[in-house]
Amino acid sequence: MHNRKKRRYLVLLLLLAVLPIYPVYAAGSTPPRLIDEADLLSGGEETQLLDQLDEISQRQQADLVVVTKKSLDGKSAREYADDFYDENGYGLGDGKDGILFLISMEERDWYITTSGFGITAVTDAGLEYLSDQFTEDLTEGEYMAAFMIFARMCDDYLTQAKKGRPYDADYLPKKPFPFASRLAAAFGIGFLIALFAAEIMRSRLKTVRHQTTADSYVKKGSMKLTKETDLFLYRQIQRRERPKQNNSSGQLNHAAPGGSHTHTSSSGTTHGGGGGKF
Repeated sequence: MHNRKKRRYLVLLLLLAVLPIYPVYAAGSTPPRLIDEADLLSGGEETQLLDQLDEISQRQQADLVVVTKKSLDGKSAREYADDFYDENGYGLGDGKDGILFLISMEERDWYITTSGFGITAVTDAGLEYLSDQFTEDLTEGEYMAAFMIFARMCDDYLTQAKKGRPYDADYLPKKPFPFASRLAAAFGIGFLIALFAAEIMRSRLKTVRHQTTADSYVKKGSMKLTKETDLFLYRQIQRRERPKQNNSSGQLNHAAPGGSHTHTSSSGTTHGGGGGKF
């Protein structure tokens, strides 16, 4: 009897050693939307970010989750993000709507997995645009800034998708107007004002008349031309768009359609998303 108990303990220990460990939460409880196992945030930053994630999740009725890990236990970033989302019960409503942002410090991977309405809200083009906004902050170690960008932009994406037109390849958020562009615009406006003022002053010169030649400024008989040369100064080029090639069906070829590519996780759940390095 004693040996049988020892064998059971040994089998249990072996199972714990080979199975990946996820912090699975009790049924009916709300899993935390921020899990910072890589210790990338201070205590104050964790509180601020979690409040933001909770507020947006409850208002949008779609879970926004941030997970940081030191290692992914041999899994790819996509596999880990999908399984973490599914096995911890994330997702609100019948569609398990939500978006999870995973950071792994081992290989410096990031991955965003989407589920339910999150797949509709974060299209492939929208995800590429979103990652362009936070990748630099991740590279520079500004993790709080990157996570806040993720939260705020996902809030915007969800709102836009509910209007019936998600951000996609032909319709992306307007980029912020950079300082350099503002400065150039200010100089441009100043130049136009100066040009307008100069034109007003020129129009007041009543004694000056437009001349097509300089003959009136030359004393007759004082200048004789000994040589004349034609100098080519300008040329005009007209460009026409090359006709698009037809395919075998006679239809014009177009760019690949927008939307979200999806895949199936190990639990059989449909996910969208994508990732990269930082």
